[in-house]
Amino acid sequence: MERRNVGRGAAVTCATVVLCAMGALVGPAPAAYADPAPDGKRDLEDVRKRIDDLYRRAERATDAYNAAEEQVERQQKEIVKLAKNIVSTQERRKELKRLAGKLASAQYRGGGLPAEAKLMLNKDPEGFLDHATLARKGQHAVRTVLGQLARTETDLQGYADDATARWDRLEKTRKKKAAAKKDIEKKIDAAERIESQLKAEEKERLKKLEEERARHAQAKWLDSGILEEIGGTASAQGKKAISYATAQIGKNYVWGAEGPDTFDCSGLTMRAWEAAGRTIPRTSQEQWRQLPHVAIEDMRPGDLIIYHEDAGHVGMYLGDGAIVHAPRPGRQVTIAGAGSMQILGVVRPDAKG
Repeated sequence: MERRNVGRGAAVTCATVVLCAMGALVGPAPAAYADPAPDGKRDLEDVRKRIDDLYRRAERATDAYNAAEEQVERQQKEIVKLAKNIVSTQERRKELKRLAGKLASAQYRGGGLPAEAKLMLNKDPEGFLDHATLARKGQHAVRTVLGQLARTETDLQGYADDATARWDRLEKTRKKKAAAKKDIEKKIDAAERIESQLKAEEKERLKKLEEERARHAQAKWLDSGILEEIGGTASAQGKKAISYATAQIGKNYVWGAEGPDTFDCSGLTMRAWEAAGRTIPRTSQEQWRQLPHVAIEDMRPGDLIIYHEDAGHVGMYLGDGAIVHAPRPGRQVTIAGAGSMQILGVVRPDAKG
């Protein structure tokens, strides 16, 4: 079967050349890495699984941290807005109290209204004196201002209660953020401790085991014939997102980072699409939840592939079976096989583009 041409820009073509040269995307999987000590390899495979599990769990905690960080920022802005409302409402209440006193005094002296009251009441949105002479409606004016004052007091109390509730939520979110940070650091430290106990040759063998696992998964994905079904062409915005993402290759993964010098997986995809003019959610889980889903066979360069059952990882599809992604702590932004991890699904930031 003739493979359909997959649209891609210069960055994608370059990426494909690199991948083909590495043998990571096409052709059969190479023979399993020959460890001189079979028992040692089996033990090292267990180590690889333990390390991979720790980093996966750290990545899930990173999503929780990023989500909490977003909430903290949003809640802080809401509290600031409420504080401004409280201040302006307090000023309004102060002015209404002053006016109510003047109105009551003027009415006591003869039912008239002070000039400043006329000016203020003429500006009142309800316009309750539109069809009456201000001088004859002194008593009505007093009742109206007092009514406004009561409503202002109610508004002020509502703002205060709302601010208190939001502050409580903010504190809870901060605690979630702190707990997620502690969880991330604990798991990364555990993984790094395991790696630090390995000898240099064991670390090299571990790296080869990781690469072998990824190659086998990619080869299995390609053997399904899926690449024959994928023929989408990148949109104009998709090309811009790809250009940004591939320009970050070689930069370190740092959990919670969103550029410009370091990234985590969803920080990279968020910034790439931001550079393309689209705002998308911060975390891979929210990207999966909020962005339009597309079938894998309808995938096009620039789309985001969400990985693992918990939507804990994300990469950007480049075309020809490749993605660019920020893998995990201790690694750099790189190109990998799109099928080298468990695919949950695909989302399209510019579904209407």
